[in-house]
Parts: sequence; structure tokens; C-alpha cells
Amino acid sequence: MMKKRALINIDYTVDFVATDGALTCGEPGQLLEHANVDLTKEFIKSGDFTVFAVDVHEKGDVYHPETKLFPPHNIRHTEGRELYGALNSLYEENKDQDHVYYIDKTRYSAFAGTDLELKLRERGITELHLIGVCTDICVLHTAVDAYNKGFDIVIHKNAVASFNQAGHEWALNHFEHTLGATII
Repeated sequence: MMKKRALINIDYTVDFVATDGALTCGEPGQLLEHANVDLTKEFIKSGDFTVFAVDVHEKGDVYHPETKLFPPHNIRHTEGRELYGALNSLYEENKDQDHVYYIDKTRYSAFAGTDLELKLRERGITELHLIGVCTDICVLHTAVDAYNKGFDIVIHKNAVASFNQAGHEWALNHFEHTLGATII
């Protein structure tokens, strides 16, 4: 029996990718745009569940734990929170399809405080393909939660990046050797 799969496209936004983004990966994030868009297009075209898991923060929120760790980023209703580059138009063209799903997330993991697990379970999905940024933060925490929830994990190495190259490399190793993820 073939596994049912889903793509989780994590935080590929202006603030995390653009040169002038508030918490940018910069060039490493920009270089994966084509791979990110091509994979997303492939999943949408094939009818596989395609999730855009996008970080959201409220302006001036002093209670959010990230406030002490990072500059303000992905603030609701700002340009910085928009999907980056060609991914934005791809989403806009396909957002009304029933297998394309956008979720706001307020923590590193796409599972924390969202209905992501419910949406995956009701569709019988067992294999998650993770792409986006940052490899060693939001992609990592989503992967750890996916592992703990029993999902098979696939990481697309050419479609993840971080502003911390050492963290990026560490996370790729961790995905494979600690979470049993397939790295392609």
C-alpha cells in the first residue's frame, strides 16, 4: 500500500528570506526558492495535501517567548509575513483548492497550538515532507513533533535553509540519525 503524503512548507516568508527581512536567512534561503516552489507545485498538482505553516506574531506582544530571543518578525498584517517570491503567487493561484491549507502558527513547531495533526489524521496521511526555514528552528521542531506523533519524515535538503550554517548542518544530521528521517 502506498503511503499518503503531505508537504509542510514552513515559514518561507519575506521576513525570513528577503535580503531586508526582519529575521532573514538571506542568500541561503533565497537560493532554495526554485526548489521550494517546484516541490510545492508538484504536491499541489498531484493532489497531495499541501500545507503552508506560517509564523505569526502580534505587534508589541511582550508575552511571547520569542520576544526576548529575536527581533520582531512575521507581524500580522505586514509585508514581512507574506510568502516569499514566486511562492506567494503559487499559493494565491491555488488557495481555494481543498488540498491546499494555510495555518497560522505561533510557536516553532507547525503542530503546536494548531489543528495540523487533526487535518493530517483525517486524511490518513502518514508521511510528511518538510521544506522551508529555518532548518534548525521551525523545521526541526516540526520534525521532532512529527516523529513523536508517529509520522514518517522526509526532509528535502535542497529546500531547507537557516541563517546559522552550523545549526543547519547539525539539524540535517539530527533528522537522519535521531529522527530516522529520509533526507533527499
